[in-house]
Amino acid sequence: MKRIADSTVRRLSAYLRFLEDFENRGLTTISSAELARRGGTTSAQVRKDLSFFGSFGKRGLGYSVPELAGRLREILGLGREWRVVIVGAGKIGAALVQYRGFRQRGFNILAAYDNNPEKIGGVLEGIPVRDSVSLERDIAREQPDIVVLTVPGEVAQAVVDRIVASGVKAILNFAPAQLHAPADVTVKTVNMAMELEGLSFALTNRE
Repeated sequence: MKRIADSTVRRLSAYLRFLEDFENRGLTTISSAELARRGGTTSAQVRKDLSFFGSFGKRGLGYSVPELAGRLREILGLGREWRVVIVGAGKIGAALVQYRGFRQRGFNILAAYDNNPEKIGGVLEGIPVRDSVSLERDIAREQPDIVVLTVPGEVAQAVVDRIVASGVKAILNFAPAQLHAPADVTVKTVNMAMELEGLSFALTNRE
């Protein structure tokens, strides 16, 4: 399969949430126009996004809500459990541990890590906070699929290097830093400032 743009994957995730809302409301079919309206895009874009993964729906009839939702879950890899650890048990890390939506989507948080003696040995929503010195040993034993990074920017690269050396291939980064990793490691950065700048642009340039 050709490389799929990040923007396309984000739209697929949004479509799935809309479809799940339609399922909860008892709707069985939906049009590309309605998906586009909910997603702030066009019918053509919806059809293009879906076309990367096969043929969906019937002309004039739209899409089967449960069928398309099921296929999108498969495409997004939500049909299995993903093992996750969080490095950094500060405010952001603690908030992520408490987010119940992760487990609903199949993301199972194994542990959080920190180097603060006051946090080590504690528990966040039933998740243990471990000493970060044991990170490599625990990764070797528990084989997490994803590491979420919520450490200060100045130490983020050093932590990424440790994670990469341990064999993890997927990192979600909340640290305010530009990180470098080998080509076979996927690093996604959540940049709060950029998101706010996007909103400020939208507000500034309203017609």
